[in-house]
Amino acid sequence: MARRMDYSARYPYPAERVYAALRDPAHWEARMVEMRKYSQNHVESFEVSDSGIALVLHHILPRSELPEIAQTVMKKDMVITRTESYSAFDGKATGRYEASIPAGPGSLTGTMELFAGDGGCTLRTTSEAKVHLPFVGGKLEELMLQNLVELFRTEAEITADWLARQ
Repeated sequence: MARRMDYSARYPYPAERVYAALRDPAHWEARMVEMRKYSQNHVESFEVSDSGIALVLHHILPRSELPEIAQTVMKKDMVITRTESYSAFDGKATGRYEASIPAGPGSLTGTMELFAGDGGCTLRTTSEAKVHLPFVGGKLEELMLQNLVELFRTEAEITADWLARQ
């Protein structure tokens, strides 16, 4: 059974400005530099067009840093490939993401929505974790979603800091 979670990052900036950051390769590089404090990260590909934004990110988490329950499943470092896409901006934007782990026993997918709000904007992410392992699947799904909240919170702080410096 899959588990779901919503996370909302609120910014004191107009949605157009946050979307402009998402279109800027310098923003993504700044994000990766900061995230390297926690794990190996890099932008594999980044494309901006009239129809939106598409990118692929790689995160490498050493097996020794994984929780014990995850180490029972992952016999090597965890390599996470995250693809994200955002629609063109027309007062708001929508997107999708998918995170995959080679030899991983499940999936992590989600949608994003960037929209205006009082005094700024919100980037809402709805995620779904599925792990296809009897007995431990639910615990791993919950663990994935808890760690995802921390990741999204950190990424939102990096984006807010980057926007504040622009």
